[in-house]
Order: sequence, then C-alpha cells, then structure tokens
Amino acid sequence: MNKKNTNSGLMSNEPSKPGINFIRNIIDNDLKNNPQNNRKWAGKPMPHSEFKGSTEQDTVAIRTRFPPEPNGYLHLGHAKSICLNFGIANDYHGLCHLRFDDTNPVSENSEYVESIINSVRWLGFDWDNQLFYASDYFDYLYSFAIKFIENGDAYVDSLSSDEIKDHRGTLTSPGKNSPFRNRAVAENLDIFEKMRKGNFKEECHVVRLKIDMESPNINLRDPVIYRIRHHSHHKTGKNWCVYPMYDYTHCISDALENITYSLCTLEFEDHRVLYDWILEKLVKYQIFENPLPKQYEFSRLNLTHIVLSKRKLVQLVSEKYVDGWDDPRMPTLVGVKRRGYPPESIKLFCDRIGVSKADSIIDYSLLEDCVRESLNNSCYRKFVIFNPIKLIIENYNEAEEFCDASNHPKTPENGTRKLPFSKELWIESTDFLVNPPKGFFRLFPGNIVRLKFGYVIECTRYEIDENGNPLTVYCRYFPDSKSGTAGSNKYKVKGNIHWLSSKHAIKCEINLFDRLFKSANPSGCDNFLTDLNQNSKVIVNALGEPSLAQTRKGDQFQFERHGYFIMDDTKNNGIPVFNRTVTLRDTWVKKNK
Repeated sequence: MNKKNTNSGLMSNEPSKPGINFIRNIIDNDLKNNPQNNRKWAGKPMPHSEFKGSTEQDTVAIRTRFPPEPNGYLHLGHAKSICLNFGIANDYHGLCHLRFDDTNPVSENSEYVESIINSVRWLGFDWDNQLFYASDYFDYLYSFAIKFIENGDAYVDSLSSDEIKDHRGTLTSPGKNSPFRNRAVAENLDIFEKMRKGNFKEECHVVRLKIDMESPNINLRDPVIYRIRHHSHHKTGKNWCVYPMYDYTHCISDALENITYSLCTLEFEDHRVLYDWILEKLVKYQIFENPLPKQYEFSRLNLTHIVLSKRKLVQLVSEKYVDGWDDPRMPTLVGVKRRGYPPESIKLFCDRIGVSKADSIIDYSLLEDCVRESLNNSCYRKFVIFNPIKLIIENYNEAEEFCDASNHPKTPENGTRKLPFSKELWIESTDFLVNPPKGFFRLFPGNIVRLKFGYVIECTRYEIDENGNPLTVYCRYFPDSKSGTAGSNKYKVKGNIHWLSSKHAIKCEINLFDRLFKSANPSGCDNFLTDLNQNSKVIVNALGEPSLAQTRKGDQFQFERHGYFIMDDTKNNGIPVFNRTVTLRDTWVKKNK
C-alpha cells in the first residue's frame, strides 16, 4: 500500500477482487481432482550430469511465470500477462517466476533487463527470489539438442534461410524434406560441435527437429532450434556462438523450473503441439518426469488509438516521433508511469477487461476511467489557470488576506490550505463572456458568481484589447459573503469560478496529452505513422497557486476543472512542469464526432 503523501495527498486504492475466468476454472478443476499435486523442485537447476529432477518434494502446487524478452520496454499488453501470472500465483499461494527469454544477443541488453525488473516491481509484484534467465540453461539446452540428434530426432541443416523457407511450404501445401535431413548422426554431432566452437559463419548451418514436413501445422515442419550468432551476450558474454530458438527454449525452461501453468497469448496456440512434442521426447529420453507443464492461451490486449507492436514502438522511439520510451504518450509502462497512471489503476483495468480466448479491441477510455477512479479519492485539489485574464475588484480596499480551501471535497480530514486573496486576481478567460449563451452561469456583465472559497462578486464592466477580446474584467465584491463566514449562505449563486491572486501566482508549464494516433486502429493503416496525431502534445504556460512551488517530482493533484496532473520536472528557472494524466471526464468521443 502507498502511504499518504502530505504534499500530494496520495493514498492507496486497492483494485477489486479478480474475477473468475477459464484459466482459473482449469486450475480449480485440477486442484479438485488432484489436491496432492506436489511437483519435484530443486530451485536453481543442478549440473546436467546430475539432472534427473530433484528428490525434494515441492510443496508449491501452482507455479506460473512471466517470460519477457529483454529487447524493449514493457507495455500495457505485458501488464495484462503480468497481472494474470502473478495474480494467479498470489491467489493460489503459489509462485510466479520472472524469467528473461534472452536467447537473441543481437537485440537484447542489460538496459532492457533493468527496465523490466523495475516495471514489474512498480506494478506491485514480487517474484520471491525466483528470478531466472533462459541463458541460465544454455548448457542444458545444448546438451538436450545433442540428445535429440543422437536419437534421430534432430539434424543439422545446411540450407540457407531462404531455402528453408521455400522448403517449408504454405498453409495449403505441404513442405519438402531438406536434402540434409538424413545426415548421419555422427556427422550431425560433428558439425554441431564445430558450430559451438565458432568454426562457421552465420547462416551456414542450423539445427532442426525432425518431425513432419507434411504436417498441417507449419510449426511441426522441422522447426529450427539452433542458429549461429557471433554476438556478445549481455549475460554470458562470448561464451556461446550458437543460440537456441524461442519455441525450443521456452518449454524446456518451463520444465526445468517446474512451471505448472504456462500461460501464453493466442498467437502461441498453434505452437502448443510443438511445446508438448519437445517435452514428451525429453521424458522419453528420461530427462524429465511427468507431470509436465501445460500451456494455455488467452487473448492479448488490444487497445484503441495505440500500437503495441514492439517493432512499431521501437520505430517511434528510434525515428524520434516521440521523446523516448518514457514519453507519456507511449503505451509503455515507463511511459504511463511518467504520465501519472497509478499501478493500481492498471491492475484494476486488467481485472475489469478479464481473461478470455476472444480477441477484441478495448476502448482506451476504459483504461482512463480506471485511472480517474484510482486518482479521484487520492489527489489533493489545486487551482491552476491555463488562459488567464485580469479580474480587478474595484471596491476591495483591504490588506491581503487568505481564504481557506479544502484539499479534498469529500475528505475534510485531509485539511485545508491557504489561498492568498487580493484586489487583483487572475481568472480563466473561458469564465467570462460578454454575450453568454443561455445556461452560462459564470461571469458576464451584471451577473454574480462566487469566487470559490472566497467572496461573491458582481461584474460591473470590462475592457477589451485591439482584437475585441476581453482583457480586464471589473467587479465589486460583497464583504459579508466570504465562504465559511456567518451569513455567507444568504448569497444564492449558480456559478463558481476559480481564481488566483495575481501577486502570488507562480508560473507553471503544462504538458497536455491527447491520443497518439487519430484512428482507433492505427495498425490497420497502410503506414501507421501517417495516422500520428500531430496535436498529441500541447505545451501551455499557465499560472498556479503558490503551494505548487513546493511540489516534488511524482506528486499528483487534481487541477480543478482541468483534470489530474503529475509533477514531471523543474526547469532551470525553477518553473515546475506538470503532465496531464487524464481529463476529468472522457472528452475524446465528443470532440471527435
């Protein structure tokens, strides 16, 4: 739980209890039919010469895992998987492993590893020392590949990548056997060892499983399990120049860690038969024992007005369409964190959208609703004026005074703050109209309104600039109308407006964010970059109440009538910079009809 922050008023906001879904039903049924489903576990894997499974009985019945590839920053789609895997482990008193799928040294690095660790922790999850890397198992994976070759279930293929693709066939036509498919076991082992020693260039050879080139499932058409990569690895350095493929690595890593439920998104559904085939072969070789991990698939998260393709996110960053991975417009977890989305709101959102096998696109406004719900009860209120015009109270001749303003309208126990009040004030330009439409209850000539937490005023006259726009508004105030004083309730007004003392207001810089893409499905465009919203970021030079000068990075507030904001930085001249997290209500649909 977050403790209350005396500066920003942050308080914890727990998400609702997770709902029932088909994966939980599967687990409940498994536990009901086999309540003593203890699995053997040895923590970190032992040297392969001793590996037959542990004799120690594992008392944890449920083990899940979150296996990110460290080639980018986590995004909202990953958050759904994180919440599912860690949530199930937590609710069933099990463990969730954090395991890095680091089998491609070309695109992976330690920066991404660190960012992933920080993002999972930011969401509020812990892996209880169960932190692993696929590279932890390189010795296993290599030795198991030798077993596949020795048993005639794998071979070294010397076709080029294009030739392998041509031989694979299509969804409607079978593949063709490679001319190297029947190489002798001894020759395969010899070439594989030389691959391991770095004797060949990349693309010269690969290792493929020998399954069925005519299978209707393309994933079984002799999939590649090893390729040559002469690149330094972020964790193993230059110890290896052959690296295993994901489909081969993932299931074996699950088995080595004794994962019970391997939860994947739907694009891996057709890969499940390969997952099972590899593990069943290793049971036959007496490497593993039953029960084996089971893979189940769920629909990935799709949100309107964003892209979640890692390739496209990399392009946005590398080509500088955004200001980095943590740009508040990005759907990365570092991006939404900087924008001010509380981790509780992400978990609440993932709970509400649920888990199913049905693909759908979720409206981004649902996520924003969860953010508003999380922030509404936790954020202190502040006055900030985006487009100021001068308000002069002609009959105010008192010395400066203070008005008591509540920090939160629904929680009086959070106290009040002092707002300085003077003869000259700033108000929002939109709060004054010379010729108002019907139903306009704010300030116009002859009308009375209340300055929130202050006095009731009546507009007496106004001045305009050379373009006819209101420049200065003049009014008179009623001395006995100050909020909170005896008799102030006798003034019945329909409008309240916020204000700032012109002498005491501080300068602020405000970043206003909108949807990064104009259409609901930018990935459906021929070129998603053409759909970028050029107005997705607008910078406003605003004025704020004096207390904002003491804010710290990460403090969050509701700027009354403008939305929720987070303090992002301080400029060299001391001006605080705020990012708008979300508006007070969904304005996108109305604005874009």
